[in-house]
Amino acid sequence: MHLVGIIIALGMIALVLVEGFETILSPRRVMHRFRYARFYYLGTWRLWRLICCRIPAGKKRQTMLSIFGPASLLGLFATWVIGLIFGFALFLYCSKSQIHGGGTAPTLLTYLYLSGTTFFTLGYGDLTPVHALGKALSVFEAGLGFAFLAVLISYLPVLYQAFSTREVTISLLDARAGSPPSACEILLRLGRSRKIDGTESILRDWEIWAAELLESHLSFPVLSYYRSQHDNQSWLAALATILDTTALLLVVVRQEDTYQAQLTFAMARHAAVDLGLVLRSNPGRAGERLSSERFAKMREKFHEAGLLLRGDPDMEARLTKLRGTYEPFLVGLSERLMFTVPAIFVETPTADNWQRSAWMELPPGIGNLSSPMEDEEHF
Repeated sequence: MHLVGIIIALGMIALVLVEGFETILSPRRVMHRFRYARFYYLGTWRLWRLICCRIPAGKKRQTMLSIFGPASLLGLFATWVIGLIFGFALFLYCSKSQIHGGGTAPTLLTYLYLSGTTFFTLGYGDLTPVHALGKALSVFEAGLGFAFLAVLISYLPVLYQAFSTREVTISLLDARAGSPPSACEILLRLGRSRKIDGTESILRDWEIWAAELLESHLSFPVLSYYRSQHDNQSWLAALATILDTTALLLVVVRQEDTYQAQLTFAMARHAAVDLGLVLRSNPGRAGERLSSERFAKMREKFHEAGLLLRGDPDMEARLTKLRGTYEPFLVGLSERLMFTVPAIFVETPTADNWQRSAWMELPPGIGNLSSPMEDEEHF
């Protein structure tokens, strides 16, 4: 029985150390299926989703969903620490390591107290191991606890830096694509501003953002659960908007050079597919995001904004086929994470986040960046 307990204790310690290394220190995505962190997030997210689904849709639900990311991370750290403390305590208990100050027959709770004070290097001195094995194990646990907590603390700034980098481009989409963003609104604002020929630099920035999104969320999958500052924005909405915009540039809007649009589309789709695999979200049915009637209205809007359109008779069919290469993955991620995939075409866009204020109204001409640039003198 004591040998079995020792094996279980060593297994717990090894499991926590391997999990910590793979989650925090390993720069590559871990491929094996049996991981504690994966089962931890599957279980806690399902429970959290169940609770959030009982809250009416609105700001309260979004607030609850935004709590899960940081709260689950702290919970994961706590389970690691508890696992290490319990593992060392169980090893000492099963090896019958004598301790000074613990009475004639110390219990498992006594060893848990000794292990906890040793792990956090409190050094009270009321309980001390007697034999060499216990002393060596206590020294090892104290050093491990110090190093483990240091690694956890250093992990947080890296995580939040990746989150901050992700949110910069999402914030920039507000004035460019509306709130929530839509691909049609981006192209309409560029067309009305006579800036459609300068999309290459914007697409290059989006390509880099998609690559950083893929790298950071593969290394730190917990970032997928971190939500944006505004409820009508998200990293999934930004990724969908990028894919929709590049699809329209490749099929609908006429441009002399589509090379950068192809590169950006390829990188964004790569991110959507791989993140779906990491988060184990099954591709879903996209439904009708752009009906034939709305497609015709969108073309009229593009023409009114001064955009040159392609004359291909099968344009709508080609766009539908291209959308079919990425929309199922976006829908799967949205169902998995309770995000909303934004529309491609919005007939009556709402006010941007930067336009909304509880204390003032913007002067005429300034409050709508989608208006023609004859209002430029207001700036």
